[in-house]
Amino acid sequence: MAIKPKDMAKMLDHTILKPDATIEEVKEKCEEAKKYNFVSVCINPCYVPLVTELLKDSSIKVCTVVGFPLGGSTTEVKAFETKNAIRNGAEEIDMVANISAIKSGEFGIVRDDIKTVVDATKVAGVTRDVITKVIIEACYLTKEEKIKVSEIIKDVGADFVKTSTGLGTEGATTEDVSLIRKTVGRPIGVKASGGIRNFDDALDMLDAGANRIGSSSGVAIVTGERREEKEDDE
Repeated sequence: MAIKPKDMAKMLDHTILKPDATIEEVKEKCEEAKKYNFVSVCINPCYVPLVTELLKDSSIKVCTVVGFPLGGSTTEVKAFETKNAIRNGAEEIDMVANISAIKSGEFGIVRDDIKTVVDATKVAGVTRDVITKVIIEACYLTKEEKIKVSEIIKDVGADFVKTSTGLGTEGATTEDVSLIRKTVGRPIGVKASGGIRNFDDALDMLDAGANRIGSSSGVAIVTGERREEKEDDE
């Protein structure tokens, strides 16, 4: 794929989801996002009001997580989280699917869980469109489970399948991205996240079929710098 590091910004969610993130670090991510024109800043729900205010005069979207990082919240709680985040200013929702239900073969529960969150993005009084990405935590799933849950995500009208929280045993792999893209086709997006720390990593994911990248190393990716250290988020 013929793409330069700076071009990656239009596909990148600049992420800070680590549990010990400080307010100052979140503010820094927002300034970096505005400088490099990333798609969004992805933060924990408690920071949505702050980030909404910090980004209000920019084109950068506010992205937050729901049911994070385990996906084990009840569906009703995930729906409440979604509506609350949107009322606070969120424009993109990255929800974690019910991984336990997937592993148990309870795909009716999985479908209802995802569909309820997709439906919850239609908040009364909010006119903006909200994008829903569903995190499947691929490192824990078999090939067959990845295919099945990706098909469900497509069927219920979510906008993206997302590979990972960045906190599992493994992050994004080109094999998983390729499998998901082959499963869902082109109508919806594929977001690669977890362990993507430099331009070459990100380019490999785009070549495999991703059209969104989640990373805490956004600046390194778009400047072409090397950043190899492991972090406890995307």
